[in-house]
Amino acid sequence: MTFQPQSVGSRSQLSDDASAYVRNLIMSGRLLPGDSVRPETIGEALGISTTPARESLQALRVEGFLYLYPRRGFIVAPLTGQDIRDLFTAHALIAGELAARATDRATPDQIAELEALHHELLAAARRRDLVVLEEKNHAFHRQINKIADARKISWVLGLIGRYVPHLFYSQIEGWPATTTKDHSEILGAITSGNRESARAAMADHIVHSGELLATEFDLRSAAGEK
Repeated sequence: MTFQPQSVGSRSQLSDDASAYVRNLIMSGRLLPGDSVRPETIGEALGISTTPARESLQALRVEGFLYLYPRRGFIVAPLTGQDIRDLFTAHALIAGELAARATDRATPDQIAELEALHHELLAAARRRDLVVLEEKNHAFHRQINKIADARKISWVLGLIGRYVPHLFYSQIEGWPATTTKDHSEILGAITSGNRESARAAMADHIVHSGELLATEFDLRSAAGEK
């Protein structure tokens, strides 16, 4: 098989994809603090060259997911339940502001789209279709952030959102029930035009989600200490 030289753009996308892959390994507990992460291993797992794989690990080092030690290479950094709680406290403040702004700006058509997404989320929860549940959850939040039309705030939220383990969160005990209940309250506040209720409902939702994830990390740490 002959490989064509990768363009800078395509290599950047491969690096981003590899970063997301390793983040999920860390956040889901498949890579633990102190574990070694080799570019060659990541490249082989994703079918990419070591160059974008190494770039992805360098990016994760900057984000705080990895350490880089001489002669040891990339090592998974410690991440505790309290770290998760702190991150989600910041996340809640930002997401709450976006929900408040979305409440001020939402048109009837945009609210109808949110309602449709919420109904699809509820249907997925009833079927216990966790993949679709996650997809509709992210689409619901993405729609609120789009309506808010605050690009810089959304950008900051995206940085914190890297600590959310996509395609894993729905498997955490209690999350499906929490997200359906919380989304109902968020949607109700936006629909009624109550910006402060929307802010509080969104902030509470993010804190609830963060606590579920933090508890998972606490249990993981306790199991590792035994």
